[in-house]
Amino acid sequence: MLDMQASQRNGTHVTKIASPPKPRFFTGPTFIVSVLIFQTLCAVFFIGNIANGVFGFGFGQISWRVYEFIEIGAASGLLLGIVTSALALRRSSIRAADAESRLRSATGEFVNVIEEQFQAWSLTPAERDVALFTLKGLSMVEIAALRNTSKGTVKAQTNAVYRKAEVNGRPQLLSIFIDELMDGVVVS
Repeated sequence: MLDMQASQRNGTHVTKIASPPKPRFFTGPTFIVSVLIFQTLCAVFFIGNIANGVFGFGFGQISWRVYEFIEIGAASGLLLGIVTSALALRRSSIRAADAESRLRSATGEFVNVIEEQFQAWSLTPAERDVALFTLKGLSMVEIAALRNTSKGTVKAQTNAVYRKAEVNGRPQLLSIFIDELMDGVVVS
């Protein structure tokens, strides 16, 4: 999870992107690996127990009390694995939902930036459509088909958009919006 903080510095908008938070103990990699190793030992114990019962080999002679403690430990290890997996799944679900929410916010912000620029350039409704399709990467033929116009009309509208935006082509048009979104971003 990236934590974005906006601030004003000398009249310039600065967005700081903080590093992701450190994982909690019970869902951190070290703990999960430890639980996996413990679960592996538990599985070896249970498989050995079955092999001893079926084939007559395994742990040899141990007292029933030690055997019961080993069984309790193995069962506890399996339960610990279930709890750890549930916590990790919950944390992953929360992180996925947060990432999805941030993506929706970024998408909404991008749409706002596009709309503001279109208004600043005084684009006509037809030019707005063509500019938006151009930003999406559609070819002039595809735009003409979607708008039920000729390729020549789309070319004229595209040139009008480029002229009003004071750019020479699609890459420069797109870079205006990317620059606007990235303006003042500082990664720390």
